[in-house]
Amino acid sequence: MIHNLLNFRIHSPFPNRPTLVFLHDSLGCVELWRDFPEQLAAATQCNYLVYDRLGYGKSGPFANPVRDKQYLEPEAAVLNDLLIQHNIEKAILFGHSDGGSIALLTAALFPERIQAIITQGAHVFVEEVTLAGIRAAKEAYSTTDLPQRLAKYHGVNTDAMVKAWTETWLAPTFRDWDITDFLPQITCPALIIQGKDDEFGTPKQVETIVTRCSGPAQAWLIPRVQHNPHKEVPKEVIERVFSFITTLP
Repeated sequence: MIHNLLNFRIHSPFPNRPTLVFLHDSLGCVELWRDFPEQLAAATQCNYLVYDRLGYGKSGPFANPVRDKQYLEPEAAVLNDLLIQHNIEKAILFGHSDGGSIALLTAALFPERIQAIITQGAHVFVEEVTLAGIRAAKEAYSTTDLPQRLAKYHGVNTDAMVKAWTETWLAPTFRDWDITDFLPQITCPALIIQGKDDEFGTPKQVETIVTRCSGPAQAWLIPRVQHNPHKEVPKEVIERVFSFITTLP
């Protein structure tokens, strides 16, 4: 089973409280969240689960490094199975970038265990600013010490991970990738976060998500913040998420 290949960390000190599930970005992993999961879980008195997707961090390698346009939808199914495996009945998903898109897809396709979702820099369609940011990252991987820095966290997965991300998004066939049709299926509360200076997306992503979700969705665009709000302004993010969670049924 795929779950046997996943590296994860789970902490459940609060009986009958929700579990925060952290979903990393395209180059992320458990370790790169640093202590943010622990901080947010302590502040909100929630349990937490954080894991490396297949092909990332200390998890096993990609089953198939060649991706198609639907590569994120199977990740929603993996997450749903993971929630079942760990008997998590009330999950609050906290997804960053690709992880935010996975959170949206999971809430749409497998809503039974999802109490709420929080996204940072999630994408629901392709923008030129996103592609420009990926081209810059690809160039940095070829010309700087980025491979060595990523290898500290991803080890033997590093090259395949970067190649899968850059080649998938920069392929001409990916230009019409769009998951907005899933959004009306989302009925749980949602907090949609993005830095106003996000180098990988415009506020149109946030506007589209908030407008098209069927459930109560609120936008938070943060001034002078880029693609990593939880690292750039962690105190503000924790305070806003705390307020959001206290309003949940």
